[in-house]
Amino acid sequence: MQVSTATETKQQAIDLAGPAVQKRLAAGAQIIGPVISVFWHLGEYGTGEEWQLLLKTTMDRYPELEAHLLEHHPWDNPELCAVPITLGAEGCKKWIAGAVAP
Repeated sequence: MQVSTATETKQQAIDLAGPAVQKRLAAGAQIIGPVISVFWHLGEYGTGEEWQLLLKTTMDRYPELEAHLLEHHPWDNPELCAVPITLGAEGCKKWIAGAVAP
């Protein structure tokens, strides 16, 4: 699975990513930014600068990763999306599975 969320600051993204990887909920994370977001929120149109966080995990570990991200995210209702990795290099997929094995 590739899991994405966003934070207001680079440090917030690091603070979410570090423990998730240390606890083996994610094999690794990339922090990209700043990026510009264009969105609807609370019925209002807006734009803003954010830091995107991408994490790699397995479907089995996703529920724990989601719970971790929701508990520690600085926003009350953060964007949190996950998509399955249906195609990818076998070595990469094995690395992800091995890195998040309990």
